Amino acid sequence: MNISAVRKILLRSLLLLPVVAVTALWAANPDELATLRKSDIAVDTEPQRMPEVENKDVKRTRNYPMQPPTIPHKIDNYTVNLNANKCLSCHDRTLTEQSQAPMVSVTHFMNRDGNFLAQVSPRRYFCNQCHVTQVDAKPLVDNDFQDVDSLLTKPE
Repeated sequence: MNISAVRKILLRSLLLLPVVAVTALWAANPDELATLRKSDIAVDTEPQRMPEVENKDVKRTRNYPMQPPTIPHKIDNYTVNLNANKCLSCHDRTLTEQSQAPMVSVTHFMNRDGNFLAQVSPRRYFCNQCHVTQVDAKPLVDNDFQDVDSLLTKPE
């Protein structure tokens, strides 16, 4: 058996491993398999309505240093692709005086070597990679997250 044949066998077995693990879990405890669906998989249920995006233009407190700020307004139909970035029509360095929107962070003008550029760096051009809108929705799972300030002031 040559090396390429061994690699193919190893790759196939690695690809099948998650399928085997999930199947084994379901076979062991089919009634205990937790889902967010809360109904049998064979039953068609009415999907929940999508919550409305908040449109308050209010800055939110950040929970940790360097957390990307959330987008406090709707961005439906905003184009962000290689040819256009609707976000920069308000948040670009040269347009913030007219729009009164906060300027893009200075970190977005740095290339990977730490040099400052005149325009937003291509690696920071796709805003939705880090920045997201918010909705008023009930959390799907419990969350006991504590922000960094409460952790720093917590007595030991």
